[in-house]
Amino acid sequence: MHSPLSHQLLNRMDAYWRAANYLAVGQIYLRDNPLLEQPLRSEHIKPRLLGHWGTTPGLNILYVHLNRLIRQHDLNMIFVTGPGHGGPALVAQTYLEGSYTERYPAIERSRDGMARLFRQFSWPHGVPSHVSPETPGSIHEGGELGYSLAHAYGAAFDNPDLIVACVVGDGEAETGALATSWHSNKFLNPARDGAVLPILHLNGYKIANPTILSRLDREELVALLHGYGYEPWFVEGSEPPIIHQQLAGALDEMVVRIRAEQLAARTKGTAHRPRWPMLVFRTPKGWTGPDIVDGEQVEGTWRAHQVPLAHFDNPAHVAQLEAWLKSYRPEELFDTDGKLDASIAALAPTGNRRMGANPHAMGANCSRPWRCPPSATMQLRCRGRARSRPSRPVCSAASCAMS
Repeated sequence: MHSPLSHQLLNRMDAYWRAANYLAVGQIYLRDNPLLEQPLRSEHIKPRLLGHWGTTPGLNILYVHLNRLIRQHDLNMIFVTGPGHGGPALVAQTYLEGSYTERYPAIERSRDGMARLFRQFSWPHGVPSHVSPETPGSIHEGGELGYSLAHAYGAAFDNPDLIVACVVGDGEAETGALATSWHSNKFLNPARDGAVLPILHLNGYKIANPTILSRLDREELVALLHGYGYEPWFVEGSEPPIIHQQLAGALDEMVVRIRAEQLAARTKGTAHRPRWPMLVFRTPKGWTGPDIVDGEQVEGTWRAHQVPLAHFDNPAHVAQLEAWLKSYRPEELFDTDGKLDASIAALAPTGNRRMGANPHAMGANCSRPWRCPPSATMQLRCRGRARSRPSRPVCSAASCAMS
């Protein structure tokens, strides 16, 4: 098997992924003891739990690999999160890359900042459990399932240098809005538009039962996606080292394919509708989380959708949560002050290339003056004759800038 990642790079990317997963679990569960410097006790855990773990580890590994693509190819890329329940993933990723702290200075990258990050998640006067508008780099509110792909194509139209990575949840894919949005590729012009990289996150389950697309065999799913006009690439499995290599190889080839289509259209005037690449990413729901809880299978089932452990009057659940958090080996990732190891942090893009700081996803940073019509008079045509009449101001100095 071709291995695009060196052993050292694979280990560093895996460490970044573990750090994001650790932060995601901490957001869902913890209100104190963020670095596990003390044995975990029930008073360190939030009394009311609301969050979604199932999709989060898949979103985290995708974000880490897209970061590598951005750095390697100097891409202008934003991230649209269809499984908006994965709010902990995007908050964790923007925190690790620094864009979250820049937007919210009180959430500094330290032990105390990490504690505030955890306490605010899905908490009164804090942040929602979904990917919300307050999340840096987000143009898509994740609570309304079905609109992610339409928003992704809307961002790509007339933005020739932009690539929009759009993760589509397989439960979300069953909505009418999303099923229609697959056809937006018919309107994408490679000569003047950007590109959308759809990623079908096929983890098999919705909140309580299997998804339709997970019931299709490979041949049937390929036929469906071909009918939509895509060339699907498959990355499937549960062994992190293998998944890392397969994912890196597939994403490299898809970027090459996208750029080749755009180059042909922009330099040779090729007029055709490409069959755009997309990724089918099949991993277990709740990957790396608790395998079995109270005798019931959790990882890879619908039980991993929200909070796999929820009864902390039971000491066994407290112990299981502590073991889960420690499985990410946080002592290897964060120093005693709570700062991410420098060699791991260096994997993130910098400046506006960070997906949490990309100007295309931060409207306030790329506002332009609003072209206002003359406010004193309006020219009206009535029966072929022009006349003017006073009118109310269409805009004022205070409202002439979009923000």
